[in-house]
Amino acid sequence: MNAAAPVVTLDGPSGAGKGTVSRAVAQKLGWHYLDSGAIYRALAVDLMHRGLESRNEPAVVDAAGRMDLEFVFNPGFSVMLSGKDISSSIQSEACGNQASRLAAMPGVRKALLEKQRGFRKPPGLVADGRDMGTVVFPDARFKFFLTASPQIRAERRVKQLKEKGMNVNLDKIITELLERDQRDENREAAPLRQADGAIFIDSSEMTIDQVVERVTHAVRGH
Repeated sequence: MNAAAPVVTLDGPSGAGKGTVSRAVAQKLGWHYLDSGAIYRALAVDLMHRGLESRNEPAVVDAAGRMDLEFVFNPGFSVMLSGKDISSSIQSEACGNQASRLAAMPGVRKALLEKQRGFRKPPGLVADGRDMGTVVFPDARFKFFLTASPQIRAERRVKQLKEKGMNVNLDKIITELLERDQRDENREAAPLRQADGAIFIDSSEMTIDQVVERVTHAVRGH
């Protein structure tokens, strides 16, 4: 891990806007970007392509260690798995739920830890997820915890999925989101929690631009 490169971590529950905010902050700062959630979603896609069952933990851990993943701004944002764009494949709720289950497996988290830390390069890194500030980059210089009410998060998720042409139900999304929250908060390996010293941001009544401005202002102010 390159300790010389500064890191901004944004942790929080599903649907809080971490990805959108983090990508915008990374582009404003001209830094590298890590979407840890996309790593687990990409692993879910990779397992499907390989025909592997998530119950086969040794095989899943091996696949996690071999996964060739890259995040690219071109100028939009793309997730590349073995050179192929899987950005649309990782957006489904089924993929998200599978990723959440994979993230609860200690062996998988260990296998992906160094892969995530490998994204830390000069001039800096913006990383979003659920344990970026607590486990992956505990020495990060700038830590934020971003959240919003379950209703607001679900509404944002529904809007996002509908824009992608998916047919979704708000009540079902709320139920799945709360189940994922509970799984993330109570898992044995790196549970979701606010890192010590992290700045808490409730974005329920804020626009994305307002959150991005608050984060970038805090980083540039140091």
